[in-house]
Amino acid sequence: MLQIGPIAVGTPVVLAPMAGVTNAPFRRLCREAGAAGLPADRATEVAASPAPAGLYVAEMVTSRALVERTPESMRIISHDAGEGVRSVQLYGVDPATVRAAVRMLVTEERADHIDLNFGCPVPKVTRKGGGAVLPWKSELFSAIVSGACEEAAGSGIPVTVKMRMGIDADHLTYLDAGLRAQDAGVASVALHARTAADYYSGTAHWDSIARLKETVTDVPVLGNGDIWSAEDALAMVAHTGCDGVVVGRGCQGRPWLFTDLVAAFAGSDVRVRPGLGEVTAVIRRHAELMVDHFGNELKALRELRKHMSWYLKGYVVGGQARAALGLVSTLAELDERLGALELDQAYPGEGAEGPRGRAGSAKVPHVPSGWLDSRDIDDELRAMLEQAESSVSGG
Repeated sequence: MLQIGPIAVGTPVVLAPMAGVTNAPFRRLCREAGAAGLPADRATEVAASPAPAGLYVAEMVTSRALVERTPESMRIISHDAGEGVRSVQLYGVDPATVRAAVRMLVTEERADHIDLNFGCPVPKVTRKGGGAVLPWKSELFSAIVSGACEEAAGSGIPVTVKMRMGIDADHLTYLDAGLRAQDAGVASVALHARTAADYYSGTAHWDSIARLKETVTDVPVLGNGDIWSAEDALAMVAHTGCDGVVVGRGCQGRPWLFTDLVAAFAGSDVRVRPGLGEVTAVIRRHAELMVDHFGNELKALRELRKHMSWYLKGYVVGGQARAALGLVSTLAELDERLGALELDQAYPGEGAEGPRGRAGSAKVPHVPSGWLDSRDIDDELRAMLEQAESSVSGG
């Protein structure tokens, strides 16, 4: 059991918010898969929990876009009726705007849990002083987190923080930020055990999660990074002592990973090993949910295209078929192209497992001019930050 403020999470597993991925349809697939991993004797035990099989967080939304109620921001925070806990991840660099966004979510009852993004490493976020580079400005970080917690106080809506280790090996911030977040009143702290410079490359530094757990002692500490299997999740908890795990790229094209995760934390050896026919059935259902969500078949299928290579990883499909599936525009085209595959293929084992998505390589983070000169904010930087928030996204 994982306690996030007043929310009892029956299994200490969290779906990481990923831009363009963790919309309502994908969250539903993951949530339903997680529920399937609950052993019968545990299902009754955790039935009263609003999140018996984990917490499933929506895509990041920028605070300014949300306050301005742009159509895309309102879509991002939409949830289906089956979501027991409506989790929203908020990004911002201006304390006043973040406050306003949290106030909107709270007073209009649009969320049950708010996570603050301090982990995004993509250049369009970091060059504005946001995401993984923001905690370097320690007072700014404190102002944003404190403001969010103050706006949510008394509502029963917990505020949490997800962050990285820092900008690079010479500018680590996670221990200081963890303590500041704890003091500000957050309900938990999650650490992706990489720096912004690491991007998604190399191996996650699990020892840093252990250090954070030793440092932050009043609220749960969650670990993120290189969880590709249920066994990885159990190993992270054993290695670091963290209170739960956050799973990102490992579930891309594998929503059934949550069945494995929930089963593993319940002490069960149940694992899902789908044949290609079962995988294509999930793809088809994903497509239907996307059409319902977007209300536009072409847009839905375009959004689904990125998932194809993840779903088909390890299966014998052929380059031409993969390319064709990456160009589907209608459900009819999808049915035709899936039906042409050798659907009786068994689970391919290791080929379908392990890292997925683009890891990229280590790189020098993009930061505003003068950002690393001091941990303070001067008037020029403050003015820049007030104008920096726009409809950016990143995971």
